[in-house]
Amino acid sequence: MEDTTNLSPKADASLYNGQPTDTGLSCPSAGLTSRTSSTSDDIRNGVSVENVPNGNKQWFVLRVSYGRIDKAKTFVEAKGLECYVPLRYKEVRKQGKKRIIPIPLLPSFIFVYATAEQVETLLHDNKVVANESKSLLSYYFNHTIHLQDNPNRNPPLIIRDEAMNNFIRLTSIKNPHIIHVTSNNIQFKLGDMFVVTEGEFKGIRGRVARIAGQQRVVVDLFDGCLVATAYVPKEAMRIYTQL
Repeated sequence: MEDTTNLSPKADASLYNGQPTDTGLSCPSAGLTSRTSSTSDDIRNGVSVENVPNGNKQWFVLRVSYGRIDKAKTFVEAKGLECYVPLRYKEVRKQGKKRIIPIPLLPSFIFVYATAEQVETLLHDNKVVANESKSLLSYYFNHTIHLQDNPNRNPPLIIRDEAMNNFIRLTSIKNPHIIHVTSNNIQFKLGDMFVVTEGEFKGIRGRVARIAGQQRVVVDLFDGCLVATAYVPKEAMRIYTQL
């Protein structure tokens, strides 16, 4: 049995899908379904968790300056905006007992659900109030396309709700074998998209790859953000056909 006696009671805080190491900071609601329900609780209880489009709000990917993910989260929340900071769950042993501790999965990124105008204001305020030499937050750009009115510039990266749902589902599962990978150290077995049909990763969609000698499903959110499940047997997945 896993020892969780020393984990903070806020370890299930929704939009943080856990908590930053040793800070005890919580995050507001995940903005899933009604944007007020808890991501972790919904997934544990088997409830279908889906993002519902909310006006002109979208999921923006913002880059966080080194070592300041907690401060970035606090800053975004103080502006009344919803955010998501994915965690990974690392297995450690202390005094012979196994513990699972949450640490940031992508310490250089934060996902903000807002309108384009709100994000622009957020980044402007961030530059005005920051006392450090480097801005706390900045746009992460979509390097696969260019602005129509300026072919030399890339637009800010925005994640579709469906893709973000899938990513949140995976990163809300407290399994220490869920890992961040890069395209340089994996090779996809097939080009098809698969969906896991049973087990704790049921409903996760991605491509199949062999990583660390195991067959896993990889969720590719954007370049630099590939997250792999733990081992998934071939009989527990099928080709995903979107209707």
